Amino acid sequence: MIALLEEVMPVEVLLVEDSPGDVRLTRDAFREINEAIRLHVAMDGVEAMDFLKQRGTFADSPRPDFILLDLNIPKMDGREVLAQIKKDDNLKTIPTIILTTSDSETDIRKSYELQANCYLSKPVQLEDFENVVKSINDFWMTKVKLPRQR
Repeated sequence: MIALLEEVMPVEVLLVEDSPGDVRLTRDAFREINEAIRLHVAMDGVEAMDFLKQRGTFADSPRPDFILLDLNIPKMDGREVLAQIKKDDNLKTIPTIILTTSDSETDIRKSYELQANCYLSKPVQLEDFENVVKSINDFWMTKVKLPRQR
């Protein structure tokens, strides 16, 4: 009997994060738990929108299956990025998860008003941070049905 190998489709994730340490931690955590994830990084809001709209050096960037977005990023903050994503007909269906240090009720409320799909606070402790990334993977990669890229 010939066993059919199921091809694992890569999952394209855009991480919008300006902290090199948090980028490294996120990359390492995803690498440990899910080889199918292709993590792309934008270090500020302008770069994130260029990636999403495939402008300039990001002309060949893939459409992300979901976005991890920090609120406190330079050039264009995460709130502005989220607002632009959710009012763009080509981008608004991409699940956008806020992953930020802010526990502010104002930030939480505003993020959901702007149609964030989820709001998570970044833990300070390394093990707790890894657990948050694992929970993102467990929920968004195994339980949620994501629309495939067009």
